[in-house]
Amino acid sequence: MNSISLELAHALPEAILAVGAIVLLLIGAWRGRDDDGPMSEFAVAVLGAALVAVVLGRHRAGGVVFGDAFIDDSFGDFMKALSLIGSIVVLLMSGDFFRRAGLNRFEFPILIVLATLGMLMLISANGLIALYLGLELMSLSLYVVAAISRDDARASEAGLKYFVLGALSSGMLLYGASLLYGFAGTVSFPGIAAAIGEHPNMGVIFGLAFLFVGLAFKMSVVPFHMWTPDVYEGAPTPVTTFFASAPKIAAMAVTVRVIMTAFPGATSQWQQIIVFLALASMALGAFAAIAQTNIKRLMAYSSIGHMGFALVGLAAGTEAGARGVALYMAIYLVMTLGAFAAILSMRVDGKPVERIADLSGLARTRPAMAFFFAMLMFSLAGVPPLAGFFAKFYVFMAAVEAKLYWLAVIGILTSAVSAFYYLRIVKVMYFDEPAPAFDRADRTQCAVLALSALAMLLFWVYPAPLVNAAAAAAHSLF
Repeated sequence: MNSISLELAHALPEAILAVGAIVLLLIGAWRGRDDDGPMSEFAVAVLGAALVAVVLGRHRAGGVVFGDAFIDDSFGDFMKALSLIGSIVVLLMSGDFFRRAGLNRFEFPILIVLATLGMLMLISANGLIALYLGLELMSLSLYVVAAISRDDARASEAGLKYFVLGALSSGMLLYGASLLYGFAGTVSFPGIAAAIGEHPNMGVIFGLAFLFVGLAFKMSVVPFHMWTPDVYEGAPTPVTTFFASAPKIAAMAVTVRVIMTAFPGATSQWQQIIVFLALASMALGAFAAIAQTNIKRLMAYSSIGHMGFALVGLAAGTEAGARGVALYMAIYLVMTLGAFAAILSMRVDGKPVERIADLSGLARTRPAMAFFFAMLMFSLAGVPPLAGFFAKFYVFMAAVEAKLYWLAVIGILTSAVSAFYYLRIVKVMYFDEPAPAFDRADRTQCAVLALSALAMLLFWVYPAPLVNAAAAAAHSLF
């Protein structure tokens, strides 16, 4: 196999998405119609083919290609699979919503494919230039998706806020990357690690801090979370579902890779930043969501808190911590997709509703939906024996093993606080007087809700496959 064929073999999922996006765009232009038609199904097929390529390509993991800019390893495969699953499920669930809202434009699935291509490039980035290219490809698609409902003032405002703040964070990330290149003399992550050693100078530390600004914005962790509640509330619910799932996986994955690959000798410097981000995010996610009445804003603060919990594992800086992060993100993805499947099903007389009060008495009007949604709320709260409990257990144990006892204790306390607003939703569904009954939900949304809730329970019964896959992914980083 020649060098070009070998490089393409390592980047086969990305190649499938790139070619698929071009073909989808040509088909959409050739059809000459604004409506979606079969475009979502074609996009799901392209994303599914990329997922198959990731799964079947695990045996070739370990290659570094394209001038050491792209790495193909088990960690990348694990995170890519999660991102692809998130994108596929979002597309499957969004069709009914967009048809009812008159927003079933063919551009949406194409933008999802392009954003996912950026995520996969970001996850496999092995240098600063590759990181920036992947980040911008993902971000540019997300800017457009956020404002895809052009006639909705809230969606346009959400898209504008995300664009302005995203451009600012990208500029700060690029400035940090230029500082790192200037002081290390290379853009390669392993090269940066070799150049700075165990005693980085002040310029490298500043570069690292600015780099983290851009990555923290994409993860929506405090203090770079300011866009999250407004964008989550203003954007159409399928777009919010996408923002809360796949891009978070990619942003967390590249953050883990940067820290473990480019700065293994600067633990004392980056650990302080990660600990601060984790503490602030857990605290804000726990307390700010209590006063929310809109369930999409509540899920925005919930996602901020969960990113803080995941960063607890990263703060440990160990293989056990990386395993905890990988496992946490997998479980978080399933919980988030299931919760938003329920939110997408909140529709009365053909119109979507978003208030928590609209869930009142759901156990009497839609008992199956209430049961599965309640199970997901318990899992998000970290109640055993559901998977959400084990996700937090693994990251907290990694922090304890790294002697970050106080970080684990604060994480447990904020988790207890956050349980209040999750359990309040359960209380509203089971003990309040019934609100107007929801319309019959789309079958795909019902299936995602039920399967995700059952997965949270089955993880307790048989956790080995996911735990072993997360452990193998983490091991490839060390």
